[in-house]
Amino acid sequence: SGGALRRLPALLEQHNPVLVLVALGGNDMLRRIPEEETIANLGQILAMIKAQGAKPVLLATPKPSVAGAVFQNLSAADFYGRVVDEQQVPMIEDAIADVLSDPQMKGDPLHPNSAGHAQLSQKIFDALKAIGYTHD
Repeated sequence: SGGALRRLPALLEQHNPVLVLVALGGNDMLRRIPEEETIANLGQILAMIKAQGAKPVLLATPKPSVAGAVFQNLSAADFYGRVVDEQQVPMIEDAIADVLSDPQMKGDPLHPNSAGHAQLSQKIFDALKAIGYTHD
């Protein structure tokens, strides 16, 4: 998340987005970055997006879990709830975890394959409709 935080100002300036999906934190967890640092980075990222006039949506990444992988039941890390409460932004909590819980949707142990990406994009679109950020 630290690298994204450093790159974000130039990207917001260049693209002037209306909506920004933030799917960060997974690598921080794998690299054992302190949770408080990830929370602070995500908070700054979301605040920066809002300050630019775009709508941020946080996509929660599953916490690393051998049991979750074995039993095909990954779940989002708890700290995402804190971030959305502090920043007052919508979160799509289970889309990534749901896709990565299905071995048929994974290209490797950490990432979706093409079918997984298709399923993830549909889950995100459905969630954005439920939030009111898009329609059919």
